[in-house]
Amino acid sequence: MGKKYSVIPSVTAKSAKSRANDLRVSFKNTRETCRVLKGMMLKKAFGYLRQVLALKRCVPFVRFNGGIGRTAQAREFNTDQGRWPRKSVFHVQALLKNAAANAELKGLDLKTLFIAHIQCNRAQKQRRRTYRAHGRINPYMSSPCHVEIILGSKTKAVKPPNPKATRVKSKYGKDPNQFKYSKKKSTPNRKKAAEQKQRRADKKASKTKSKPKPKAKPSKGSKGSKTKPEPKGKPAKGSPKQSPKQSPKQSPKQAPKQAPKQSAKPAKQAAKGKK
Repeated sequence: MGKKYSVIPSVTAKSAKSRANDLRVSFKNTRETCRVLKGMMLKKAFGYLRQVLALKRCVPFVRFNGGIGRTAQAREFNTDQGRWPRKSVFHVQALLKNAAANAELKGLDLKTLFIAHIQCNRAQKQRRRTYRAHGRINPYMSSPCHVEIILGSKTKAVKPPNPKATRVKSKYGKDPNQFKYSKKKSTPNRKKAAEQKQRRADKKASKTKSKPKPKAKPSKGSKGSKTKPEPKGKPAKGSPKQSPKQSPKQSPKQAPKQAPKQSAKPAKQAAKGKK
């Protein structure tokens, strides 16, 4: 029976595990290496470990930092103590590759994987001896460790649509910060919408057929002509301009002045002269 993990992933189908027991590597160095990788994306973690092996970045030592030298590379982690533990990095790299292979077998996308859980525990110390002066023997112990890794897949969270906010009066008076969210009305199916549209079109067509078309009214100026009457205020283009004193409209009381009738006397006199 396999050993149990300390954490059970929430979605087992979208996670991959890897574990190693009794690794012959320093517990303290491996613990600090695992602490930095927690929560990193898988691709980013591989890149970081490669840079540590190339001595471009360091592993910060936060807990087991007694007698650890200082380096400027540890400033990115808000500390000044760090090391480059090669043996620990090799073991953690091997475990990450194993976990990535398990995820690929499950059909997960490697681009979305991240280190959801990583843990390093002390293992049972292995006993050896060293010989000292004057015939003495001292213990020469090793401190191995257990390491377990669980990878999870990150999926982009889809934001729900924001419902329309409507202001509501509270019981104790107007409260501008109190909102009531109403759900959007569900849209009908396409078939139902098309049927409703067709019915409206049929109704409009039936109304237009039943009603007779109104006859065009003749203009006031000329009964037979179809030209539109010109506006009363503005004169026609060809007509001469009126003086400002002349009013365009005549009052009903003022009748137009008729030309004076010619008297018949000068005509009779002209006839007598001819005779």
